[in-house]
Amino acid sequence: MRTFAHFFAVAAMALAPACANAATEEARGSVTSLPLPRYVSLKTDEGNARRGPSLAHRIDWVFRHRDMPLKVTAEFGHWRRVEDADGLGGWIHYSLLSGVRTIVVETDMTELRARPAADAPATARAESGVIARLGECTADWCRINAGGEKGWVPKATIWGVAADELRD
Repeated sequence: MRTFAHFFAVAAMALAPACANAATEEARGSVTSLPLPRYVSLKTDEGNARRGPSLAHRIDWVFRHRDMPLKVTAEFGHWRRVEDADGLGGWIHYSLLSGVRTIVVETDMTELRARPAADAPATARAESGVIARLGECTADWCRINAGGEKGWVPKATIWGVAADELRD
């Protein structure tokens, strides 16, 4: 009995590093090998989100804003499971998606600042729901461009970028 238990203990210790590495590795899409989750944007004025990854599945949701940021959470063939800032979504054909990064402002009257600092001069304000182009991001700030106005906003005020994401 001791040999049997010892064998399993040794086997468990041998497998532990492999399991730990798998947990720390970034999840990748089975089709594209791109990171999951990841952010994309809606390429068209309208996109049907379906219950499953085919035209045979019923439409549960229709996205109606070009450039809307979406989070890809799964892949299957030419289909991507996406969700919006409210967690709504479904399966959408990949041809309706773009790699162009956008965000949606979540905090009403968010001030765009000249520099990534709370004491930097405000250059403009953005209402909640504004969709903007995403530029560079530091640990806490992102540069956005909306309606011709550019500036830095705190990451906490926008949706469409991961909290730990850095962009040049």
